[in-house]
Amino acid sequence: MYNTENKQKGRFAPSPTGRMHLGNVFSALLSWLSIKAQGGDWVLRIEDIDPQRSRMEYADLIMSDLEWLGLTWDEGPFYQSERGEIYEAELQKLTLRGLTYPCYCTRADILATQAPHESDGRVVYKGTCRNLKPGTHSGPAAIRMRVPDEGEGIITFVDGHYGEQTVDLTTQCGDFIVRRKDGAWAYQLAVVVDDALMGITEVVRGRDLLLSSPQQIYLANQLGFVPPRFTHLPLLCNAAGQRLSKRDRSLDMEALQSRFEAEEIIGMLAYKAGLQESPERVTAEELVAGFDWSNIGITDIEF
Repeated sequence: MYNTENKQKGRFAPSPTGRMHLGNVFSALLSWLSIKAQGGDWVLRIEDIDPQRSRMEYADLIMSDLEWLGLTWDEGPFYQSERGEIYEAELQKLTLRGLTYPCYCTRADILATQAPHESDGRVVYKGTCRNLKPGTHSGPAAIRMRVPDEGEGIITFVDGHYGEQTVDLTTQCGDFIVRRKDGAWAYQLAVVVDDALMGITEVVRGRDLLLSSPQQIYLANQLGFVPPRFTHLPLLCNAAGQRLSKRDRSLDMEALQSRFEAEEIIGMLAYKAGLQESPERVTAEELVAGFDWSNIGITDIEF
């Protein structure tokens, strides 16, 4: 464990698959402010476990952009691509307890078994490969984590911004992937292991990842880790109500730096979040003393 002093620790964990956009900056800012208001440390972790999409030049740009914005980190950067042996050891613990199994399904196979869950296009895996006899299939396989049977996998937690959340892992999430078919580490396993071993006490991120929290809580518990506190924030959206993404090139950091100074961007985001009454220029450091989650709404923010 890195957190030997039991200090409050937050983290920002971007994927280096493109230049940061305004939504990424918003998450970074609120994560930084939240932990600094508690007198804690902010950890930077580069989640570069996708070998096909991750690029070192994007990681370098992310760090340069954070420094330009005044969002400096106390520990890191840590690179997930260098931590494979750690993930392997934790996966073996799960496997020895019979909590994982190989899955040979393609995405097309999974989509064919049911309609998307709710309205967000999410599909819950039906457990097709859960009870396959050894030797039934050959070839590459993903590794899935077993969740409890229906009614036994209820996870309840209190989100720091959206309040109490109750999720049935079986019906709302299904058995989830901890290692991909191509051998790459899956997000859920890597993030749980890293948050625990780096001593992260608070995770602040967009509400689009809210359903990841019960999966990560369950996985952390199975590995003997204490899960961090989760606080989710509203998303920045365009006029059509669509979440900002790296496709919105007019709002990525390259375009923003050409038009604004760092204090102007921080000021605009602070105003949109409800942290100040006007979009006046401000530094992140100047916002720390007055930071309060109660000032931030729960509805998504049009930008």
